[in-house]
Amino acid sequence: MSILYVHAYSGIAGDMMVGGLLDLGVSFDELKEELAKLNLEGYELSAKKVVKNGVTGLKFDVKIEEDHHHRGLTTIKKIIEESELSPKVKEKSIKIFTVLAEAEAKVHNSTLDEVHFHEVGAVDAIIDIVGSCIALEKLGWPEIVASPLHVGTGYVKAAHGIIPVPAPATLEIFTKADVPTYSKGIKNELVTPTGAAIVVALADSFADQPEMTIKKIGYGAGTRDLNIPNFTRLLLGERKKNNFQKDHHGHSHGHEGGHSHTH
Repeated sequence: MSILYVHAYSGIAGDMMVGGLLDLGVSFDELKEELAKLNLEGYELSAKKVVKNGVTGLKFDVKIEEDHHHRGLTTIKKIIEESELSPKVKEKSIKIFTVLAEAEAKVHNSTLDEVHFHEVGAVDAIIDIVGSCIALEKLGWPEIVASPLHVGTGYVKAAHGIIPVPAPATLEIFTKADVPTYSKGIKNELVTPTGAAIVVALADSFADQPEMTIKKIGYGAGTRDLNIPNFTRLLLGERKKNNFQKDHHGHSHGHEGGHSHTH
């Protein structure tokens, strides 16, 4: 069983998730090709290697050519549903946006239909969310286990002015699942609402790293320079299996000295 461990020791954001998935080996060209199916205009994508605190990872960027529209959930759902993307990518992307919209609506005392995302209706949030789902599909939709989330503290400037960290919408998203969170006093927003929505909508569970064999590691870079490397770290591997596995004839073989069949 293939498993993806999302190690959010320095938080998580949409661009960090996509960067980490690309760093695991998902093709940037294939990602661009799939994202083109959204029929969104006016953006440019880049992915480049960066080094933070001696650790190398991938920084994924969405450069917007237009002022961003404040799109509502209905519009975003329509863009996704009318695209040529796979049914599962559509379904998971809409699930993430719904988690985000519900939180924003509650915080702004609005309804799902009225809420217009400032940070979220923008093209970059759509790219980050749908891009994460496309990349996960390329990896065959592994089981996702997320670590406790390091959220940061302090204040951040948002569309409505200065707000505390974690942002109210981010906190609201945490109430949708049993999300373990903590802060180590880093005065920065480490988990963004988009990052929170991705992990809450997609994670099968939250736990410390499970017993697994690690095949690949991806580092998705954030924009901050902190005293810890600002990456979301992704570990891709297999769940640890017990020592005796039945083959398809029903014979049990120990790993030591089990005779092998060649078919």
